[in-house]
Amino acid sequence: MEKNLLNIGFGNTVVADRVVAIVSPNSAPMKRLKDDAKDEKHLVDATHGRRTRSIIIMDSNHIVLSAIQAETISQRFETLREGEESP
Repeated sequence: MEKNLLNIGFGNTVVADRVVAIVSPNSAPMKRLKDDAKDEKHLVDATHGRRTRSIIIMDSNHIVLSAIQAETISQRFETLREGEESP
């Protein structure tokens, strides 16, 4: 079974099929989501010490932080999806 990996920056990848949402971290609910995930030990920080620019919500209840803009990751995600649909 082949898994499509989504590049989330700086050599980090996640399995694209497990992604539920890719969101911007700027709103209060997203900050609360990040804090709750950290408290529950479900937070994965893939920013390499850089500013968090997107939050990736996984179906495993994990929250992944990335230093890449949410729009960029979304474009990569859509490119992977389009590649799946092509024969």
